Amino acid sequence: MMGAALRPADRMTPLLSLEGVEKRFGGVVALTGLSFEIRSGEIVGLIGPNGSGKSTCVNVIAGIFPPTAGAIRLSGEALGGLPVDERVRRGLARTFQTTSLFPEVTALENVIAASHTRCSTAPVRSVFDRAKAKSDDAAAEERARDILGFVGLAATALSVAGTLSSTQQRLLMIANALATEPRLILLDEPAAGMVAGERRDLALLIRRLRERGVAILVIEHHMALIMDVCDRIVVLNFGQKIAEGPPRTVGQDPRVIEAYLGEAH
Repeated sequence: MMGAALRPADRMTPLLSLEGVEKRFGGVVALTGLSFEIRSGEIVGLIGPNGSGKSTCVNVIAGIFPPTAGAIRLSGEALGGLPVDERVRRGLARTFQTTSLFPEVTALENVIAASHTRCSTAPVRSVFDRAKAKSDDAAAEERARDILGFVGLAATALSVAGTLSSTQQRLLMIANALATEPRLILLDEPAAGMVAGERRDLALLIRRLRERGVAILVIEHHMALIMDVCDRIVVLNFGQKIAEGPPRTVGQDPRVIEAYLGEAH
């Protein structure tokens, strides 16, 4: 279903790189001088107080907003000017803070629809080659069921997406992202609305994604989850990177403590 196990050399290659990224909305500076990298097989956390620029950063990477300055590269190739769908085809997928599904169709149909970015049969060809089209349809359904099983939704494959619980819908968004065969997934607030046990299951799933060769950028407010699953953490405040490093180091950084204490007060 996923990519092959990573070679040691692959883990040293920057998969995603941000270099001096800036984003302005009129006179408001949302990001400034932002630089960091994600390597193949890494789980990186992106944290910061409310208004620190996390969502803007994710939207710039995903192609929702163009950067005002700086460069974003995927495996060394510049993403500047590429639309969202082209970034998906190049291996960049994301989930959203709020549910983004087709609520009126089943979980299985949602995943099949997401997999169409990798469909091998062109629409015109499928009209004249029904055998090939049927074969592709069967393969897509089998793979979608495999993905649903991977995220823990096998039993809900034929349930209408809009009837699923909030946690199940978040897992379905991850399944949809996996269906695009990503090299990197941006998980935007994946634990929102989850209770402690569900967050533990999510942490296990995130680790299993890495074992399948997928790198992950996690944007999350639940610090216990971030500290548990991430190899490195990037911390933003007022649109700037104020710290980066392993969880233990970042958790003890005075600048990080001050940023969060300032928000609390």
